[in-house]
Amino acid sequence: MTPELSALAAAVLLQIATLGLMALFANLELGPRVTLSPRDGAPPAVSRRLGRMIRCTTNGFEGLVLFAPAVLILAVSGQSGSLTQFAAWAYVGARALYVPAYLYGLVPWRSAIWGIGLLATLVLLVAAFV
Repeated sequence: MTPELSALAAAVLLQIATLGLMALFANLELGPRVTLSPRDGAPPAVSRRLGRMIRCTTNGFEGLVLFAPAVLILAVSGQSGSLTQFAAWAYVGARALYVPAYLYGLVPWRSAIWGIGLLATLVLLVAAFV
C-alpha cells in the first residue's frame, strides 16, 4: 500500500472517530428517545457544542469527497512521490487538528487549518497532472 493510501485509510478512520464523538454528544444531550427516532418532525434545538460537532462532522465528509479521489488517482496512476506523500499526511494532520479547533471555536485557526487540508488536496490533484 502506498503512503497516500495509508493516509486515506487514516483519514477515514479519523472521520469515523469524529462521527462517533458527534453521536456521543448527541446521545448525551438529546437522549436516545430523540437519536433513535425516525426524526420525522422538525429537528430539535441543539447546544452550541453539539451544533459545532455536527457541522465539523459534515465538513469532514465534504473533505473526504475531494481527498479520496485525489489519492485514488495517484494510486492508480502510480504517481506516488515525496511531495504527494507529504501532502496526503498533511491532510490527515490538518483534519486531526480541525476537529478540536472547530469544537472550541478557535478563530481564525479553524479556517487556517481547513485551508491547509484543502491545499494538501490541491497539491495531490496538481501532482497527478505532472
